[in-house]
Amino acid sequence: MTLIEYRPEPGEFCWTFGGAPPVRKVRPGDVISLWTEDCFAGKVRTERDLASQVCEFPFLNPQTGPFAVEGAKPGDTLALHFVSIEPARDTGAATTLPFFGALTSDAYTATLQDPLPELVWIYELDNAKRTVTYHAKSADLTIELPMDPMHGTVGVAPPSFEARSALVPDNHGGNLDSPEMRAGVTAYFGVNVEGALFSLGDGHARQGEGEACGTGVEVAMNTVVIVDLIPGVMTLWPRLESDTHLMSIGAARPLENAYRVAQVDMTGWLAELCGVDRMDAYQLVAQAALTPVAQVCNPVYTVTSKMDKSFLPSLSAYRDTHTKLRELGGNLSL
Repeated sequence: MTLIEYRPEPGEFCWTFGGAPPVRKVRPGDVISLWTEDCFAGKVRTERDLASQVCEFPFLNPQTGPFAVEGAKPGDTLALHFVSIEPARDTGAATTLPFFGALTSDAYTATLQDPLPELVWIYELDNAKRTVTYHAKSADLTIELPMDPMHGTVGVAPPSFEARSALVPDNHGGNLDSPEMRAGVTAYFGVNVEGALFSLGDGHARQGEGEACGTGVEVAMNTVVIVDLIPGVMTLWPRLESDTHLMSIGAARPLENAYRVAQVDMTGWLAELCGVDRMDAYQLVAQAALTPVAQVCNPVYTVTSKMDKSFLPSLSAYRDTHTKLRELGGNLSL
């Protein structure tokens, strides 16, 4: 096991999945300690810093990477186990943006209403107390919320020489914005190109399901991840595994199609794991799966199908990779 430390210089971020050369080569079993910038590239630090004025489109969601994984080839599955995800600053920013977010009109759902105002909220982060503090603008109201760090963007290069914006999710991963992408979870991605070329970024100190206003509590992150490879096993859509749940993430628009993609993938996964046909797996999904909405603000929406592993006590996914990587992560002294 090799520990690799990587902190990108300002000019070393990538803004797409695919289309960028690797910044490092790594091997299965390597541990990477890395730093990611927030979605605003660190430019929204006060309530006066409006993203429309300080940020330059499309340079949003800077990604740390890509990392080339030795031996990874199309048809394999990349496993990334998140040992820790910790805010690298003591404040985080959330914003509203005109014509962006779930509760306003946008280019896809056009109306004649005026845009919502552009506003910035600065949250105080307390790593010791594990809290994220909200301050209302219109009244004397302060609320401490539980800190729940996650990565909004994680993924690999898409196939066919494509380069996809880091603002968009799809079956390669990308801007999934699932609160389930937290420490202790193993993420699985199908490899589309030699080396897989995975990147990550868009750290949130916390985010409500749906990411209704278009942002979480955006903050730079210090993250430790273990890399592994599962040769000869295909994964069509991003999947997650925690100690308690198996999860499939679907991306599509409209929202019901994202729901369908996630549920169809979970149905196929359970059919394989349980040794049953698709209709039996469909029935199990219909009665037991949860479906939290990850986000409904990006150009493509994401939904998670979530199955409690206690219903499947004798089954192991991906050759028990999650258990192996969790044990490795628990033995690290960083």
